[in-house]
Parts: sequence; structure tokens; C-alpha cells
Amino acid sequence: MEHAFYEPAGQARYVATPATEGPWSPGAQHGGPPSALAAQVLRRHEPDETLRLSRVAVDILRPVPVGKLVVRARTVRRGRRVALAEAVMEAGDVEVLHARGWFIQRADGQVPEVGTDRRPGPVPAAGAGWPPRMIQAEPTGYLASIDWRFSPADCAGAAAVSPGSAWTRPRIPLIAGEEPVPMARALLVADSGSGVGAVLPARRFLFINVDLTVTLTRDPVGEWLLLEPATAIGSAGTGLTTTRLSDEAGEVGHGAQTLLVTPR
Repeated sequence: MEHAFYEPAGQARYVATPATEGPWSPGAQHGGPPSALAAQVLRRHEPDETLRLSRVAVDILRPVPVGKLVVRARTVRRGRRVALAEAVMEAGDVEVLHARGWFIQRADGQVPEVGTDRRPGPVPAAGAGWPPRMIQAEPTGYLASIDWRFSPADCAGAAAVSPGSAWTRPRIPLIAGEEPVPMARALLVADSGSGVGAVLPARRFLFINVDLTVTLTRDPVGEWLLLEPATAIGSAGTGLTTTRLSDEAGEVGHGAQTLLVTPR
């Protein structure tokens, strides 16, 4: 197993390791690692601890290759209580991903939590439940670099397309020698919502997301994140996956992915 998803290679430069490779195309990254890398760069850009990175919207312009990347950030708007920053990722001088992050001021006083008090069940034991088909067959790359846990209560057995939900944690760091920020941790696994919540068999259909948006109402605590996705697909071949994200204490936010769906 690789030591990290990315190795730093100088100012604004990174090398993606084979751990980033996704299941759809050889040599192309899963959407989670580059989205997380963009969030990490956004959070380091003009850091201000009075603001928290609350929402990141990622547009995947083309497949992100496994290899050398350049990621640059700029401030789009800086206000008294909010700020908007943008990160652009390039591979071989070609833009492959854009990400925009909203930073929102931390509350001065106590704010009541509303609608986020649902506490999930415990993290299942390793080997429990039944994983999606794309994870069953000797996973490599990104799929092998995440620790997946599935609840038996969510699984309909070996014939199920999807288990319905999954607890996740990375087995390796995002960037070698660097602690990931909360938003990067969330984006790293939230891009798997469409796979965990698959409603069509991956052997017969492609369902590739063109974007990923994550909003965190609070920063996740601990190493585990629960994905609870729901997917809808129209006859024109456009789908939408929305994923509730929780840590062991309760809900932390939601993710959304727009899907291109087509028969293989």
C-alpha cells in the first residue's frame, strides 16, 4: 500500500500516487482525492481561524490523471464575515478541476443545533455486511486505500446492487507529512456516495459524477465518516446523488453529485 494519496513536490505541486486511481478508467483518479487536495489548498490559502471552510463545490472538467499536478488558489471575494476562494488544478498545463470554497465566520456566541441531532449506530466490525459489487472484486487504488464498513441491516445479500450506507476512513494520509483539514476529510470519501448508493449495476452502466458539493454544518470529529446516500436517475441519463454525512456523534453535513448515466 502507498504511504499517501499525494506526495508534495514543491510549491503548488503534488504527485498523485497509485492510491488515487479510481475504478472507472486506468490511470485516472477517483474523484475523492483530487477534491480533497483542492480543499486542503483552499484552507491553506490566506488562513484565518475566525472563518471555517463550510462549503466546497468541485467541478471535474475531465479525468484527473495519476501523476504530477499543480494546484493554485486565489481569493474571489473577501468580506467581513464570509470569504470565497477558488482553486484550479492542472495536469500538463491542462485544467482538470475547479473548486470554490465558502468560508463562513465562526459564531461569536452559542448557536442552537437544529435538525442535526440524529445519532447513527456504531461502526460495524470489519467484514460485516455486504459491500457494493465494485468493492468486492479485489479492490485496488482508491478503493483499497479506504477502510469500508457495512452494516448487515443495510444489506439485502449478495444480489444487492448497493448496501445503502457505509462507514469510511482513509488507511493512508491525504498528503504525506500533512494533517488533512476537516473539509478535505469529508470530500475524500463523500465522492463515493454515488458508488455506495448505486441503484444500477456497475457492470452494465456507467454512472460518473461531473461535480461534487459538500456543505458541513460542523467539522467532523474522529476518524470515521458515515455515508448515507440516495440516488435518483432520469430517463435522459442524468442522475443526482445526495449523501448525508455523519461522524459517530451525529450529522455533520451533506454532499451532492450530478451524474452522467449511460449503458456500457
